[in-house]
Amino acid sequence: MSSAPEGLRARNHGGGKKDGIMLVDKESGPSSFQVVERIKKLTGARKAGHAGTLDPFATGLLLVLLNQGTKLSPFLMSQDKVYRAALRLGIETDTDDLTGTVIKERGVGGITQRTIEGKIQDLVGTIKQVPPRYSAVHHQGKRAYELARKGVVFVPREREVRITHITIVSIDLPVVWIEVGCSSGTYIRSLASELGRRLGTGAHLTSLRRMRSGLFHVDMSSTITGVTRHIADNTIDELIIPLKGAVAGMREVEVPSELARRIRNGYMPQRGELESGSFSHPGCYCKAVQAGELVAIMRESNNGYEVCRVFT
Repeated sequence: MSSAPEGLRARNHGGGKKDGIMLVDKESGPSSFQVVERIKKLTGARKAGHAGTLDPFATGLLLVLLNQGTKLSPFLMSQDKVYRAALRLGIETDTDDLTGTVIKERGVGGITQRTIEGKIQDLVGTIKQVPPRYSAVHHQGKRAYELARKGVVFVPREREVRITHITIVSIDLPVVWIEVGCSSGTYIRSLASELGRRLGTGAHLTSLRRMRSGLFHVDMSSTITGVTRHIADNTIDELIIPLKGAVAGMREVEVPSELARRIRNGYMPQRGELESGSFSHPGCYCKAVQAGELVAIMRESNNGYEVCRVFT
């Protein structure tokens, strides 16, 4: 466990009003919602959420959003992710992971590392992916897992995802360990199932750990036990990354105090009001900062800025 880096520590507002995000190393078992509720109770936060669900059996980095940090959800959710996963070839389940019921078994004899490497590289790039039936995606207004549990026959709508890399960590047949870099919304369970289909053996996911989300790595996170210890020591602020630091990779624009006040009251600034020079990326996001505090997240346009989120 590592504390938040120097310069990324939140102000203590008192009374549980701490705005920012906390990096939690989720253990296998609880749902992401249960982890969030536990952190909310421990910190006394008024509001809490997370930036990307991990299945109950999965472990690793979960970004927990506290108070005004919940406003950052769409910007943090969209970041690329990195996972470590174990695939069991030769067995398919109805959930594409170890929690499901076995629906088919086949042998894996004759499968070589070279064959596996070739099929894996075919999956790198922009691909079409069908989410698992047992997932939280919506299908005709219902969660897919709700329909699947009722025995409804349906196929979730395929989506386009981006796989930046797949690296083989080790092979001990019938188990293959891989590292996957991917866009938000990618289902590693579906990736495992697709690889098994292409190998002709079938496969399901037996282990999944999120290593990275955007700029944040699991080595920067703390377990629930660690959070509890910091609460007892009255050092919880060391684990909370403030709003500005939570979007550290976003371009920053310093604004004067009077303009900051107007932006917080709904004003949409023009380009020349912020700084001289022209920007070349209309449609991109930037953060307005005043005296080290996040004022707003804005989207650039040709003439000015659209204020997307305001922070008080």
